[in-house]
Amino acid sequence: MTLSKSQYRRGAALPNSNPFQRLAALLEGVMPGMDSIAMTIGEPQHAIPDFTAKILNENMGDFRRYPPINGTPAFRNAIADWLEKRYMLDDLIDRNNGVLPLNGSREGLSFGAIAARDQLAKGLDHPIVILPNPFYQTYAAAAHVADSEALLLDAVNERQFLPDLDALDPEVLDRTVAFYVASPTNPEGAVADISYWQKLITLARKHRFYIFADECYSEIYRNTPPPGILEAAKAMGGDTAKVFDKIIVLNSLSKRSNLAGLRCGFAAGDPEFLSKWVKFRGLAAPQVPLPNQAVAVAAYGDEAHVIENRRLYNQKFEAAERYLSPLMGKVTPDAGFFLWLNTSRWGNSVSVTSKLWADTGVKVLPGAYLASDQSDGSNPGRNYIRVGLCAPLETTETALERVANWLGDKS
Repeated sequence: MTLSKSQYRRGAALPNSNPFQRLAALLEGVMPGMDSIAMTIGEPQHAIPDFTAKILNENMGDFRRYPPINGTPAFRNAIADWLEKRYMLDDLIDRNNGVLPLNGSREGLSFGAIAARDQLAKGLDHPIVILPNPFYQTYAAAAHVADSEALLLDAVNERQFLPDLDALDPEVLDRTVAFYVASPTNPEGAVADISYWQKLITLARKHRFYIFADECYSEIYRNTPPPGILEAAKAMGGDTAKVFDKIIVLNSLSKRSNLAGLRCGFAAGDPEFLSKWVKFRGLAAPQVPLPNQAVAVAAYGDEAHVIENRRLYNQKFEAAERYLSPLMGKVTPDAGFFLWLNTSRWGNSVSVTSKLWADTGVKVLPGAYLASDQSDGSNPGRNYIRVGLCAPLETTETALERVANWLGDKS
């Protein structure tokens, strides 16, 4: 099956400003109808792990030192230990070459496509980078800096909010150097199952492209831990030395541990790719400070704070069901901390966002701003708003009650 015009859009349609700049322009000069409550950005507000300050203080002197670009052995081992325990990987992670520290997963997502393009050496004037639509804007930036053509695959409810792998023409895949996909997805909170991951892995190895699996919401789930791409690769069997071939998974402490400001994440997976990438990063990328790595070692060794973090988010999703499900049906996704609400009964995402702000003071993000318009004028985010449940429970409940009352009045 080949892609139809309604299923993908080339990079020319990418937004020319970020969603939050567009939101600011939309609401400029509009006074909120009540005291304002921001439910837009996915910035964690729960407590950071209580050991963070102690570890930073104990390692303060290491801010004098240039850190190794490939991280400390303690950092690499902590990441490998966590991945192997979380995904039952049976000591398959290469602890010397299969783990890299990042200044947050965003850094790796931004520049991974350059490494993919250069390492694959396909000799293309315009290689392709595939990303979902809606998408995290950093994926589009990655295609841009890699001088590649962004090809967007609509992620819609009918396909569980995941890109349709069966829609891709083999000739397109042969030109592809990187495929960006998130699970759990942002903004929808959908989860790729093992079979989906394995189908994507099979395509990557057949057509020679790298998968950048953004798993930063992996620990913010309702009941069942989402499967990961490394787990799926292990289940495929084969040569253990090549078990993670063409796979790079990225994660960080931002969502898992509420440490977004620490800027500490990792890339793991294909040791051949990562051992070459680290040489480029040694010339061009900032190292992760040693005290930050020390915090990461402790954070990835502790699950108690993660369990509590998840409990607090799940409380807020329970509140969302109480307030919104009588009007909209089930609203709770499998994972993540966003609501992805279909507001088509009340208007498109931009008009609903504007009216909610003017009438209730609740600030949400239009789904249309997280997606790209298609050539036929459609936009897979047009009828959705993204509502972040990062604020404390009391504030979240106030916002949800206002939204529910507004929707009820307009029904």
